[in-house]
Amino acid sequence: MVTTVVTTKGQVVIPARIRRKLNIKKGTRLYIEEKGDEVVLKPVTPAYLDKIAGVLQTEGRLSKALLKERARDRRRGA
Repeated sequence: MVTTVVTTKGQVVIPARIRRKLNIKKGTRLYIEEKGDEVVLKPVTPAYLDKIAGVLQTEGRLSKALLKERARDRRRGA
């Protein structure tokens, strides 16, 4: 079992082994979901967006907008 500590700002460190496995890098957006008494973090990647495509019936507009936003963030170095 791997543990981490929440800082006073509510931040947590994801261990390097998990970041590498899930390809989480600086600037990667995470989807946060509350499931009962659990907190689930999922990286927002093109694969994840493809997986949830159609859930909101936006015909891909939301996915495209999010991918454009991520590309802008990468260009800015955010």
